[in-house]
Amino acid sequence: MNTSVSHNQRVLSGMRPTGLLHLGHYHGVLKNWIELQHSYECFFFVADWHALTTHYENPSIIAQSSIDMVVDWLAAGVNPGSSTIFIQSRVPEHAELYTLLSMITPLGWLERVPSYKDQQDKLKDRDLSTFGFLGYPLLQSADILIYKAGHVPVGEDQVAHVELTREVARRFNHLYGKEIDFEDKAQVAIKKLGKKNAKIYNDLKKRYQEQGDGGALSVGYALLSSQQNISLGDKERLIGYLEGGGRIILPEPQSLLTASSKMPGLDGQKMSKSYNNTIALRESPIQIEKKVKTMPTDPARIRRTDAGNPQKCPVWQLHQVYSGEDLKNAIIDGCTTAAIGCVDCKQHIIDAILTELKPIQRRAKDYQDDRSTVESILNAGCEAARDVARDTMEEVRKAMGITLR
Repeated sequence: MNTSVSHNQRVLSGMRPTGLLHLGHYHGVLKNWIELQHSYECFFFVADWHALTTHYENPSIIAQSSIDMVVDWLAAGVNPGSSTIFIQSRVPEHAELYTLLSMITPLGWLERVPSYKDQQDKLKDRDLSTFGFLGYPLLQSADILIYKAGHVPVGEDQVAHVELTREVARRFNHLYGKEIDFEDKAQVAIKKLGKKNAKIYNDLKKRYQEQGDGGALSVGYALLSSQQNISLGDKERLIGYLEGGGRIILPEPQSLLTASSKMPGLDGQKMSKSYNNTIALRESPIQIEKKVKTMPTDPARIRRTDAGNPQKCPVWQLHQVYSGEDLKNAIIDGCTTAAIGCVDCKQHIIDAILTELKPIQRRAKDYQDDRSTVESILNAGCEAARDVARDTMEEVRKAMGITLR
């Protein structure tokens, strides 16, 4: 596990700008981001280059969609004071690292990513026979590695992308992590730990490398993480020496598994723009009421006096998200005995959604009316992100023995 102890509290996540966000985005991604930003150093980015992999024929919508999406993030509660918000294309170092990583990444690694064929099957109306589409998982790897993110929040369907990133980082470190006089520099770094910690470190190194004691490796990571008197370079050098390799230049990230979104669409399927079953975060109350009132219900309830089965009704799935146990029990009883009608059942959902979205829509309007604030947040975020990216690229170029600037 080649995880840099210096960056294990950094999180990286992004979204492609393909239009206004909906309740599925809020419950599936944004609520998680809002929680993570209080515990980690978070980098959240607009993946506008990734949007080009499937929307290259109509790029004109991407710029406005990017701003709209950031407004939705801010309105939902993503805090620029607690996280770094930026646009991918304004940090060109992403593309530079992507190019350099493409030189060492076997073609077969990209072809075996599960989403490569899945997306081609799902998006048959688009020409995806492009290098950009094949290589987008590697661009994701560059997005992660350039910030040395320790954690990447993903659903189970995205774990393969993080695993690819780990393989790419491992290959890069194997090829380019061998410094001249690496062992001599590692021995100098060990002395900086102090006599007691140096003895502990050497003992842990011996236990791991000679006896295969995985626990010793974990203790070694913790020991190095606690050291305040050695540089970041020495820490990474000692991690590599502990593991029996070279210096760690690009740390391997870990998947931070998130619960799959439980937000159903208006038809009972997963809420998705491709299914045309969404409620946008900035949808008007009148439109929301209309959409919910026209939702399909249990087909057995033809008349108001017919008893129904909540398990066969898409509206019931929304109650799983928005209603407490008392209300859900009342809905079950009322539906199965025909004591309540579908109109009454739906009204509870309408009220809950409007209550949830009211403060979000109020904040969204404030940001829409104050575009300069949004731009200032993005300018600051892009500059902060680029500072980190520049530092990484300086290390990468030096490790590879190339000078591009």
